[in-house]
Amino acid sequence: MIAFVSGGARSGKSAVAERLALECRQARGGALYYLATATASDAEMAERIARHRRDRGDAWRTREAPLALGEALDGIEPGSCVLLDCLTLWASRARFEAGYDSAAGLARFEALLVAARTRPLDLVVVSNDLNEAALPQDAATRDYVAFLQRLHRTLAREAERVVEVVAGVAIDWKI
Repeated sequence: MIAFVSGGARSGKSAVAERLALECRQARGGALYYLATATASDAEMAERIARHRRDRGDAWRTREAPLALGEALDGIEPGSCVLLDCLTLWASRARFEAGYDSAAGLARFEALLVAARTRPLDLVVVSNDLNEAALPQDAATRDYVAFLQRLHRTLAREAERVVEVVAGVAIDWKI
């Protein structure tokens, strides 16, 4: 099963995604993995990462994957549930750090979806919905938002479940 959890910044997406992952674990009995795309680039981010780890507890196995999503699945037992948090940050790194164009970035992300299905794993992907805001003025940011929305459309098409989180409330768009 692949699930997509989207919403605005600080809307409660991670908490909803964690609940979905725990439900998957109860249904299948596999391990819980947290695939982190964030790095502690400053004190505020380090505190956010530490808080998320505390809130999740010891049941989760964390793997850091700022860019190498598919490779991060290596060695994960079939039947496990993997929570990827977050696609927004991965897309930013893919575009601005690694220099992937849209086609290369999309291909790497699609490879992750294929790997999740063939292992088989449950995969819950969290991402910010940036399309609700006004369009940015600069071309690089507009290009990034277009790339992220392309990833979102691909994920929504492939996912069995699509959830939008608004003010902590999960709204199912696809079940």
